[in-house]
This record gives sequence, C-alpha cells and structure tokens, in this order.
Amino acid sequence: MIASIDRRRLLTAGVFGAAGLATLHWPVAAMATTALPLADRLARYAEELSYADLDADTLEAVRIHLVDTFGCALGALDEPVVKAAFAVASAQTGGTATLIGSARRTSAELAAFANGAAIRFSDLNDGYAGKEIGHPSDLISACLAVAQVERRSIRDFIVSVVLAYEIECRLFDGAAISPRGWDHPTYTPVAAALAAGKLMRLPVAQLTQSVNLALISNVAMNQTRVQVISAWKGLADAGATRNGIFAATLARAGITGPSPIFEGDAGFEKMVAGTPMQVDTATFGRRGVRFRLLDCLIKPFPSQGHTLTAVAAAIELSREIPDKTLIRTVSVETSKPGYLITGKERDKWAPTTRETADHSMPYVVARALLDGEISSASYSLEKLSTPDVMALMAKISVVEDPAMTAKLPKQLANRVTVTLASGKTLTREIDDLPGSPQRPLTRADAEAKFWRAAGPAISRPQGARLLARLWTLETAPDVDSVMAAAQRDGRRD
Repeated sequence: MIASIDRRRLLTAGVFGAAGLATLHWPVAAMATTALPLADRLARYAEELSYADLDADTLEAVRIHLVDTFGCALGALDEPVVKAAFAVASAQTGGTATLIGSARRTSAELAAFANGAAIRFSDLNDGYAGKEIGHPSDLISACLAVAQVERRSIRDFIVSVVLAYEIECRLFDGAAISPRGWDHPTYTPVAAALAAGKLMRLPVAQLTQSVNLALISNVAMNQTRVQVISAWKGLADAGATRNGIFAATLARAGITGPSPIFEGDAGFEKMVAGTPMQVDTATFGRRGVRFRLLDCLIKPFPSQGHTLTAVAAAIELSREIPDKTLIRTVSVETSKPGYLITGKERDKWAPTTRETADHSMPYVVARALLDGEISSASYSLEKLSTPDVMALMAKISVVEDPAMTAKLPKQLANRVTVTLASGKTLTREIDDLPGSPQRPLTRADAEAKFWRAAGPAISRPQGARLLARLWTLETAPDVDSVMAAAQRDGRRD
C-alpha cells in the first residue's frame, strides 16, 4: 500500500499533542450539501460514486479511451523525453507500480509521472473542451499506478477512471484560467488526488484535505504553452498527476491543507480564477445522469485541439492543389481561444521545437497542405524548417471569427480558405470530426487509431493481446494483468 502512518506510533511520538489534535481534527459540518465548500462537495461525490452508477455506454467509453491511451503511450516509448522520464522513475526501485511497456516497477507517484509522459508526449491523447481545454486521459496514469499499489479490483480501477474524468472536466467547465495566465494542469492534481484517494478508500474528511493540499501547492503558469514551447508542455499533466497522488498520501497521513481552498479570502476563486467556480456537484454523472467521459473527444491527429478541424480541412484542400507553389495566400478563421493559443504569437510562424509546432496553427496547416497528412513524423527537426514549409507559413494568416467562437465548446470549428495564383479560392469549413462527442468512435475506429499510434513500437501479437485484454476489461483479475498485456515483446527491462 502507498505509505501510511500508524496512528498509535504517532500518538506515542507525541505528534498528536493538544495543538496537533486541534489542527488534525476534521469534522464534517452538519449543513446542507449545497452550502459546503466546493472541496467538501467534490469529496462527497468521490466517496459516493460506485460501480453501480456506471451504465453500459460509460463502460464502453472507458474501454475505448483505454485503448486510445495505451496506443498513445506505447507509440511514444522510444522518444527521448519519455525515455528520460522512465529513467527517472526507474531509479527508485522496490515499488509495485509498473511502467507501461516494461516489467519495471517503481512508486505510484513516479509511475504516474513516467506513464503520463508517454500518454501525453505525441499530443494525440483525448481531450475535453469546456471553459478550459485539456486532456483527461492524462489522469489514467494515476489510476493505473494507485490501483496497482493498493491492490484494488478492476472495478475499483474503472470507477477511479470515470471519477477522474468527471472531476477534471467539471473543473474545466467551472472557470477559464488560461486567459489570466494560469495553465489548465492546475486542475489536474485535484482530480488525481480524488481518484487516488478513492482507491486508497479515504473517508470524506481526508478526501477533502487531499483537494485542499492538491490545489494549494500546484497552481501552474501558462508560460508552459506560450512563446517557445518546451518539453514541459507534455510533462505538465504528468507532474500534476504525481502531485495529486502525493496530496492524497499526505491527507491519508493526517496532514491538513488550507480551507476553504476555492472560496477563501486568498483562495483559488479570488487569486486564480477571478470568478466563482460554476460547479454544481448535484449535476455530476451518476446512475441515470450522463458522465463527462462521454463528452470527451478522441483526437485523429497529433496537434492542439483547436487545430484539429483546420488540419482536416487542409488535408482535404491539399488533394485539390497538385502544385503547392501556386498557393498565394491561406486564411484560417478560428475561435478566440484557437487564435490566442495557436495563432497569435510570432513564434508560431517559426517553430523550433516539436512542442511549439504541434501548437502552431500556421505550421500544422502548412504541413497538412504540403503532405496531405499530419503525424508524429511531421514534427521531426528536419521537417520544422524545410524551405517549402517556411515559405508556405509566410502566406498564412490566422484570425478570430466570432462565428467559430460561438460554436464552442460543443464544436472546435475552423474555416480554411486557400487563394491560388490564378485568383481561384478554395474553402473548407469543418465543425467536428469522428471521435467528437457527436460522432463517437466505434471499436473498429479505435483499433485503427491504436495501430496508427502504437504500430511502429510493438509487435502485432502484443498489440492483439493488449486489445483483447482491454475489450474484456471487466474480466481482468486486476490492473497487474492489464500492465502485463502491455509489456512489449522481448523486453525484460
């Protein structure tokens, strides 16, 4: 089990003196649920959620998102950044949480970090668009690790995944923090702490403290996603999941955090969000009420969420333009956040890192027009500055269209217009794609993406073995069996 503290030993050591007891006593206030601080309400929801609340559609969504998540992770295992994260995690031995694709074990916190790095690296894992946009499947790394260490059942693991998605997405709905200079992984430690705490079987009072501890120490700056974007872009959520597990571990040990963390005089709403959080736990997913997991999108391309439909439009237009040198101008009309995140800064017209490029509207549109596709190979250092892509990016403008903004968050729409040397214009406007909540993937679709993402890194027998395990997830004895199925053939490290 994750580190716990024997209460009798603490008493013997004098930790619980009179002052200590006053600090560590967590009474649950006898008041209406709606009057409780948000941290308490989130904790109560987490404690009450059970497997019986999950319907067939939700369970199938869990399977599909796990197929997607493992495909993304396996496909990134040989990337230098991911290898570095695995090396850091492997340095701590003696743990019981497995690193994806291997037999190596480490602590829950470091496994969540390393596996989260693999899941996120390619910017191909799932997404959710509320007032903030982010990647809930980053939290699966925490659920896998803690379920293993705590030796929980596969049903416990499934509930933790649904819970993590629900908390993360509802917080994304609650307030936009990136316009104020904060990064969306600020919300991730809260979801990770509650998912981890659920697997640790913490009572409501300790779940509440895990939220307080997770949020007070993990407010992240949006510098991660502006100007020249670094490797941390793909590691920010991985670090946040690690920190969420640590917060739950501290709460289990009797540590308290500031309260009310959201509503306090110097709390999250006043200092970070700048507005009250619009979060009503009475509307959260439960038996008979739709879970936010079903409102997440599965990406078709490895690029920032607001660029996806622009990439699809550019790929379609590419087929109509055999000679790309005849392109005179390209206009991309996008939403306000699409413009701010992917098309406002001049760095986006001269990306020098993979991370800047996959968050650059001009780069992904230019590359899609030139190559007729976007894949992980589109971001090789050689591709970033080829003369043809540099010349085409110079012809691209990105502007906000209020009509595109009005379609948010349900649709991440874009319009791409190409003007040729002849004066002819070609336009494609795409509102959504297969994998969106309105057009969910079938199992066949999910498997096709799995092989595109993971195929180069794994053998066909291994991939088939893992898919069989994930499609019959509820029959798995535990998470250990899932991680064993994900081990790459011939690897003993």
